[in-house]
Amino acid sequence: MQTIDVLILGGGAAGLMTAMTAASRGRTVRVLERSNKLGKKILMSGGGRCNFTNTLVESDHFLSENVHFVKSALRRYPSQCFIELVEAQGIAYEERKHGQLFCKGSAKEILAMLEDGCRANGVRWQTGCTVTDVAQITDQWLKESGLSLPDVGESVRFLVTATIGDERLRIACRSLVVATGALSIPTLGGSDQGYLLAEQFGLSLVPRRPGLVPFVMTDDLKTLCSELAGVSLPVSVSCGRGSFTEDLLFTHRGLSGPVILQISSYWRQGDYVEIDLLPKLDLGLWLQEKKRSGSQQTLVSALQTFWPRSLAQRYLERYHSPILNKPITDCKDQQLRVVASGIHAFRIKPAGTEGYRTAEVTLGGVATQDLSSKTFEANAVPGLYFVGEVVDVSGHLGGFNFQWAWASGFCAGQVV
Repeated sequence: MQTIDVLILGGGAAGLMTAMTAASRGRTVRVLERSNKLGKKILMSGGGRCNFTNTLVESDHFLSENVHFVKSALRRYPSQCFIELVEAQGIAYEERKHGQLFCKGSAKEILAMLEDGCRANGVRWQTGCTVTDVAQITDQWLKESGLSLPDVGESVRFLVTATIGDERLRIACRSLVVATGALSIPTLGGSDQGYLLAEQFGLSLVPRRPGLVPFVMTDDLKTLCSELAGVSLPVSVSCGRGSFTEDLLFTHRGLSGPVILQISSYWRQGDYVEIDLLPKLDLGLWLQEKKRSGSQQTLVSALQTFWPRSLAQRYLERYHSPILNKPITDCKDQQLRVVASGIHAFRIKPAGTEGYRTAEVTLGGVATQDLSSKTFEANAVPGLYFVGEVVDVSGHLGGFNFQWAWASGFCAGQVV
């Protein structure tokens, strides 16, 4: 049996940040990761260039049952702190739209920075590791196990059993940090382990669902989307409390693109999503001016001024076929108003999403009411911490979820 200060379950962004921070304070730290390598999500993010943070981080870029919980961690570890860490390592980066920061080279540089920081402070890690049992060391547990405090250590609070192939590990620790991630993209290590541990120790869970995920359609809408697969255009979308203006992408199954991923986090089954397909134009006014000028341009040709030809053709065929090839000057005013209003307020009802298989985040998770907003320690279980995506905090697209991982990991690492 090994006895250490801090055991971290999960070797992703939040887990590595916690490990590096805790070890820099002289703590003995070990990380157990169930996948075959650390930081898989880091490596695949941003098309392999890792959108590692954002210069515009504010609490309104996050979703939670209690969004105020986010503020403390973001104040204690703002994005500038991580940027300075990146700069100190000489990692070249660039700022793209909406304050998004990406490596100029490879996401491997961010992972290497974290691994080097852990290694320099004596952190040990093990990949391909399956945790089979987590026990809180209480008087009752000692009595049932037949062990005594000297056997496990005077200040030890938890005993974790794990396997690596045929090898069995037993690690006693003073602080246990759950950084297991969530359900999204299971091929990169997503699992429900963190939720099961939360329930084991009596913490509440906010219902989980996929976020930052494409929509799937059925029937006529699926046919339209499939016909337009690969077509992309800037739109504005709204659903519930969410509203975004970015690019939409038609796919063979439905809709994707940054704007759809963003709004998906606000969508619930059965909701309608409203899309303005020409957000920077008053189409009704533009068409009326065309008509007044005596334009002989057909409606389908006119829309190709703003849309790809295939979109103009397919959209009008499906929704306004009688006037598809009619000169604008011959269209009735009411017909033009109907066309314009339909394009500016195109309502769809998604059949669902692509689910956790492609979702970038999991909404919901460990209830923030059961955690300290300053330390991420469970209020009722001394020494137990939850950080990163397993907590009921999810960010918008654009580096916000990584910033949450860095901030929550730093806050826990400062106190474990």
